[in-house]
Amino acid sequence: MSIKEKVLERREVAADVGINNEIVVFNDDVNTFDHVIETLIRVCNHTAEQAEQCSLIVHYKGKCTVKTGPLNELKPQCTQLLDAGLSAEIV
Repeated sequence: MSIKEKVLERREVAADVGINNEIVVFNDDVNTFDHVIETLIRVCNHTAEQAEQCSLIVHYKGKCTVKTGPLNELKPQCTQLLDAGLSAEIV
């Protein structure tokens, strides 16, 4: 097997595993910075600094990727974010 074939095979395996999924949180006019920060710390295991930075990015850019990983790990986290009133989706 050539190096090119090995690289292509690794890409296919990575795509099948789904490690490139992301939870994106979107800006809204409802949630406070404190609520978003506390929720990201609780649900996504962010540090206070990470959560604060993400909340600022969401506010000023309109959205922010807050977590990446396998789909089966992100689904329950995204559900918890939605249950907390945040606007989020897996992309």
